Amino acid sequence: MEIWLNPACSKCRTALSTLDEAGVDYTVRRYLDDLPTAAELGEVVTRLGLEPWDLARPKEAREAGIDLPKDAAHRQEWLEAMAASPRTIQRPILTAADGTTVVGRDPESLARVIAAE
Repeated sequence: MEIWLNPACSKCRTALSTLDEAGVDYTVRRYLDDLPTAAELGEVVTRLGLEPWDLARPKEAREAGIDLPKDAAHRQEWLEAMAASPRTIQRPILTAADGTTVVGRDPESLARVIAAE
């Protein structure tokens, strides 16, 4: 399993504790230091069944000046803008070995990704 996190985030710390309690092996990616590419973000939003703007943190997106239409024509621009400003990305993002991907902000999402592992 891979987890994208910001160590300063309480939801990320909770996700790590949950993984540890479940005995799951995982790899940590500090996405603010090891920036995802637009292509990687595109893969993540596809696995999540979302669009990039659905994965954006609204306040941080506004602060980063991301003011793009939320439509298919601007999808790539969203991905590029979020890759350039990774603080705009919801966290933590967990991906199990089978490709199951969740934004692990609640116990149900964490349980789903752990079960897939």
